[in-house]
Amino acid sequence: MLASFVRLMDGLQGLCTVVAGVCLVVITLIIPLGVFTRYVLDHALSWPEPLAVLLMIWFSFTAAALCYRERLHIAVGYLPSILTGWSRLALGVVIELAMGAISLFMLVYGVMLVEVTYHQVIAEFPMISVGISYLPVPLGGAITLLFVAERLLTGRLFAEAETDPAHAISIE
Repeated sequence: MLASFVRLMDGLQGLCTVVAGVCLVVITLIIPLGVFTRYVLDHALSWPEPLAVLLMIWFSFTAAALCYRERLHIAVGYLPSILTGWSRLALGVVIELAMGAISLFMLVYGVMLVEVTYHQVIAEFPMISVGISYLPVPLGGAITLLFVAERLLTGRLFAEAETDPAHAISIE
């Protein structure tokens, strides 16, 4: 059962990677398009910048969940490195519970934000609800909450020490 959950989280991580990657590619394409049409064709398009902002929101929350799972976020590793036994385990559980609380906050209040703003429209995209533009907040919270649950269930609370000599710091 746990192995199935971890495989599901691997798939969710892959989905986050694809969403974040697509957002970055589209942003990279439409911003120069907006600049080109404004300064070369002297006919500014109204949609590239607002679309880039919407995609950046999606990128930010999916990439944040992705970075959390891959342990690419900023973390202070000194205290866990000097602790052993139950104190290290307790610290790891407290850290994960705090992260779970933040993720749950994002989920609950993000859903409320989506509900409150759902009937408003984005001026540049009248067919898109403002609530939809805020949807990455609760989705990012839910995904991160699942990744927190995975860490707690598997017991992998801290990153493993780097054993690859290629990553060792040389003082010579």
